[in-house]
Amino acid sequence: MDCQLRQGLKVSSYSTRVGSNYAFNPCCFLKKSIPITSSLFNDLLPELKGINTKNKQHDQDCHLFFFYLSINYCNFALYKINPYSLGMYRTNTCGELRLTDAGKEVTLAGWVQRSRKMGGMTFVDLRDRYGITQFVFNEADDKGLCDQANKLGRECCVQIKGIVAERQSKNPKMDTGDIEIMAKQLTVLSPSLTPPFTIEENTDGGDDLRMKYRYLDLRRESVRKNLELRHRMTILIRNFLDSKKFIEVETPILIGSTPEGARDFAVPSRMNPGQFYALPQSPQTLKQLLMVAGFDRYFQIAKCFRDEDLRADRQPEFTQIDCEMSFVDQDDVTELFEDMARHLFREIRGVELPKLQQMTWHEAMKRYGSDKPDLRFGMEFVELKDTFADKGDFSVFNKAAYIGGIRVTGCASYSRKQLDELTDFVKRPQVGAMGLVYIKYNADGTVKSSIDKFYAPEVLAHVKEKMDAKDGDLVLILSGDNANKTRTQLCSLRLEMGDRLGLRDKNVFKCLWVVDFPLFEWSDEEQRLMATHHPFTMPNPDDLSLLDSHPEQVRAKAYDFVCNGIEVGGGSIRIHDTQLQEKMFEVLGFTRERAEAQFGFLMNAFKYGAPPHAGLAFGLDRFVSILAGLDSIRDCIAFPKNNSGRDVMLDAPSFIDDKQLDELQIKLDLKS
Repeated sequence: MDCQLRQGLKVSSYSTRVGSNYAFNPCCFLKKSIPITSSLFNDLLPELKGINTKNKQHDQDCHLFFFYLSINYCNFALYKINPYSLGMYRTNTCGELRLTDAGKEVTLAGWVQRSRKMGGMTFVDLRDRYGITQFVFNEADDKGLCDQANKLGRECCVQIKGIVAERQSKNPKMDTGDIEIMAKQLTVLSPSLTPPFTIEENTDGGDDLRMKYRYLDLRRESVRKNLELRHRMTILIRNFLDSKKFIEVETPILIGSTPEGARDFAVPSRMNPGQFYALPQSPQTLKQLLMVAGFDRYFQIAKCFRDEDLRADRQPEFTQIDCEMSFVDQDDVTELFEDMARHLFREIRGVELPKLQQMTWHEAMKRYGSDKPDLRFGMEFVELKDTFADKGDFSVFNKAAYIGGIRVTGCASYSRKQLDELTDFVKRPQVGAMGLVYIKYNADGTVKSSIDKFYAPEVLAHVKEKMDAKDGDLVLILSGDNANKTRTQLCSLRLEMGDRLGLRDKNVFKCLWVVDFPLFEWSDEEQRLMATHHPFTMPNPDDLSLLDSHPEQVRAKAYDFVCNGIEVGGGSIRIHDTQLQEKMFEVLGFTRERAEAQFGFLMNAFKYGAPPHAGLAFGLDRFVSILAGLDSIRDCIAFPKNNSGRDVMLDAPSFIDDKQLDELQIKLDLKS
C-alpha cells in the first residue's frame, strides 16, 4: 500500500481514535488532498467498506470523501463500493439479481407492482426502473411481517430486506425469473392511493387520463424505455459530434420575433413595456452568427417553439439536433450527417444503412407525390394524361390537367365495399379529391372498371400496359386541375394502401436525401411568395439569373434527410453575402426598412468577413420515435402537450393574476 495512504489509515493525524483502535478519518484525508489513483483506490476499498456510518458527523465526512472520490476516480467510486454500507436505501436494483446471487442478503426499494396471497404465503412483485423482483413473505416464519405485506396496495413505495433464493417455479419471461427473495424486513417508505389506471403494458387508461397523471404513466416499462432510448441517442450524438470537433454552444431562448415561417410564441417584457420577446422556432440566425464568430463547427440539442396546429408528429415545443459548419459545401454536410445517422441506426437498432440515394424534389413529387417519399414499398405514380386524352367521353378526365395512377399488386379481388371505402377516404377534407377511378384486371383475364362504359377495351388494355399491371392487379386513378395538388392526394391514397396491405413495416428503414427544393413557394394566405425553408437559404448558383424574372423556378441549395416517409432533418447552404441576402428579402416583399429592423444584426455581421457556411437540424423527437417504432412523438417526450396544445397535468396554459398583468402593463380584451 502507498506510504502516504498507510499514514492516512494508521496514523492519528489521518484517523480518529475509536476505543483502542484508529479508524480511517476521511476529513483528515481530504485536507491533505491526496490524489486518487487506480492502485490507491483498490488499496482503500477494504477500509472504505468497513467504515462505520452510525456516527452522524463521521457519516457526513464519509459522504464528502466519496464525493471527492467520484470526481477524481468516478468509475471506481460508483461501481466498487457497496452502496448499502453507505447507509443508502438499497444494495441492488430490482432487475439485476440472478441465481449466482443465491444466499446473499440484499435490500431492494421500489414500487409494489402486484401482491397476491397463496395459502400461508404472500408474493409481492417489486418494481423499479431496472426491472421486477419477486419477494416471498412466509407466515410460518414471521406472521407479523406477512400481515404487514398483506396490507400493501399497488404502487406503494417500499424497502424490503431479505435473502436471495432459487425460485422453484421459474419465470422465463422475467430477467430475475430464476430467483426470489425471502423477505425478512419491510419498510413502507410512502403509501399510495389507488392509481387511476393500471401501471401495466396493456393499461386501461385512455390518453387524456394518462397525460393527466403522466408521472404514473412514466412508470410503465414501454414509456420508460422510450425515454431511455432518447437518452442513449443524445449521448451517442454528443459523442459523435465531439469526435468531429463540434462544440456545443447554448443560444438564448428569449429572442426577437421573426415572422417568416410558423407563428411565434410571444413573451411580454416587464422591463420594456409594450415590447415582446419571441421563443425561438430554431436558433437559425444565432448559429449563423457563431459561424461569423469563428466557431466553425457548432451543435446544440436545442428546445424550439412553434405556435401551429398540432398533429401526431408535432408539438408546440420540440427538440432538434441543431448543427452548423463553416467552409463546407453540400456534399460535406450530407456525408457527415449521413455517417451520424448510420452510427445511430447501427448502435440503436443494429441496422447497417447503405449509401443513401439523393432524389430531387421534382422527381420525388413526380414519382411519389411527396417531398418525403416512403420507399419501403412501390406503387410509384404513372402519369396517364396522354393515355386517356381524347380516347373517350369521360369529361372529368378530358378536363383534367393531371391524371395519375398507382398499381396495387394482387388486389383485383377488392369488393365493391372496399372500393367504396377507398372512395370515401380520398373524398375526406384531409385529402380533398373529388372521386376515385378504379380498374380491376381480374385473374381470369376480364376487366372491370368504374369508367369502362366511357372507354373501349383497347384503351383499358393500353392502361394495363402503361401501368405494367398483371392479371389480378388493381389500378387506382385520381385526376385534377392542379398537378401537384392531385399528386399529393394520390400520395395519401398510396400510403393508405401501404397501411392496409402491411407494407409499412416499422422494422424496415428506407432513408434518402431529397435535394434541389424550390427556393420559394406560393402562399394562398399571404398571397405572395414565401421562403420554402427560410430566407437565409442559398439559391442554386445556376439559377441566380431567374431571381428577378422567374423566382418560382429558382432551386435552393437545400437538402432533407427522409426516413420511412418522415422528414427527420433538413438544412441548406446559407447566404453569406450581404447583397444576395438583401436581394432575397426584396423578392420576399420586405422593404429595406423592414429587413433592417428584423435582420439588420445579421446583415451587419456579414460585413465583417462571414465565411461560407451551411447547416442541418434533425428533429430529435421524430428520430427517436422512428427508432422506437412509435406512431407519435408524444410517446418519447416526458411531459408532452395534447392535440390542443394543453398540458393537462399542469393545467397549462392558464390565466394569470391581474397583478401580473398590471406589472406587464397588459390589458386583456378577448374576442368571443
